[in-house]
Amino acid sequence: MRTEHTQLIRGLGLIAAISVNVANIIGTGVFLKARVMTCNVGTPGKALIVWVIAGVVSLAGALTYAELLAMMPRAAGEYGIMRDAYGRTSGFIYGWTQFLIARTASAAALAVGFAIFLNDLLHGALSHTYFQYTLPGGHVLSFGRLQLVALSAIIVTTIINCAAVRVSGGVASILTGLKIVLLLGVGFGAFFYTDGNWGNLALANTGGTCDGVAITTGGMAGFAAAMIGALWAYDGWNNITFLAGEVKNPGRNLPLALIGGGLVVMSLYLFVNLSYFHVLTPTEVASVPASSSVAAEVVRRLLGSVAVTLMAAAMMTSSFGALHASILATARIPYALAKDGLIIKSLAHVSPRTHVPIRSLIVQCFWACVLALSGSFDTLTDYAIFALTLFYVLVAGSVFIFRRRQPDAERPYRTWGYPVVPIVFLVASTWLIFMTIINSPRQSAIGLGLIMLGLPVYWLLLRRKGDVPQD
Repeated sequence: MRTEHTQLIRGLGLIAAISVNVANIIGTGVFLKARVMTCNVGTPGKALIVWVIAGVVSLAGALTYAELLAMMPRAAGEYGIMRDAYGRTSGFIYGWTQFLIARTASAAALAVGFAIFLNDLLHGALSHTYFQYTLPGGHVLSFGRLQLVALSAIIVTTIINCAAVRVSGGVASILTGLKIVLLLGVGFGAFFYTDGNWGNLALANTGGTCDGVAITTGGMAGFAAAMIGALWAYDGWNNITFLAGEVKNPGRNLPLALIGGGLVVMSLYLFVNLSYFHVLTPTEVASVPASSSVAAEVVRRLLGSVAVTLMAAAMMTSSFGALHASILATARIPYALAKDGLIIKSLAHVSPRTHVPIRSLIVQCFWACVLALSGSFDTLTDYAIFALTLFYVLVAGSVFIFRRRQPDAERPYRTWGYPVVPIVFLVASTWLIFMTIINSPRQSAIGLGLIMLGLPVYWLLLRRKGDVPQD
């Protein structure tokens, strides 16, 4: 088989790389999580502080990752870092977790969000349910038009990403531009074309309905719950790492994509959330129905009833763009595992025409569809952010391992503020993991159980191959 038929190619330039990152970060969280965060912390000032802290934590992670990825710019970059730092078993557990619950659950949540926005656009026409099934324990599985749309979104984005990576990167650039215009439009419209009141920033939530919000008591528990919401909105800051093997001039462009994308998103998030509180009081923000969004309410006051339709269309575009970028990047994980012989070899096949791992994309599409049928938006994001944060800690911590193990290795970029910046990221992320376990023990236990399930799967795979671990 010819080499060019079995390898990925470096087809993503700097703008496309930044776009892939920004497109995945700006999804649904900035529209859907402001209400939850306000219910959890009570005041606009505290909510904005949470956005800043979560942004700084994400940026600290990006600064740390930049050194690692510039040093080792390979396909599914995080997987390779885990394998080289902690051994092949850890690399497999990482890939297993990302594929089983973290990255695919994230994509499924984005698809569910897309369906919710389309339902808003169609004035509830997708609310029809074909059938329901109650599982032991009371969990209800539903299948209706909303689920059908979510599955269709996953399938369509998978088909788009079967094209050459430069095509997918171009699509990401267009969708990212639309997202930036959307957020700027909401913010400037709220500041200049509504009867807003800066006095809202000094108020607190008093009697907001907080529909469906589990924690509304404030304190450390509320702060941690708000942080989870904000970090979900920032999640994706590492998306380009999975495409490290396909970025041109990776020593320069990977750090720029990670850091530049993070700064752009943090600025946009603060700007648009400040505009929310300029228009709405904290109680009004907390009372926005779970089926809607704070952004839609702000734009409704700006443009009237027609704005609900326009905002739903805009947020559909945003969630679709994030889903597209997520599907693009995540498919490189099973591809990299297959290249190392840890799963079915056929998933390492690369299309001779488009140079993308189409079989890996198809398997990912199937599992993301299964997850999209299994839970609500918030349930999926809770599972995803817990697993993602756990591995962020391990990957970022490897910067200390490689500094000690390979002190003379070529490093096109060195982490700014080392070792303080990586330590800040590790401490904040570890604290968040413990708070998640305390506040959501059931979800955390399920997440940890699914992660640990990878161990017997790994040993079974080795046994079938007659192999032994090489850690």
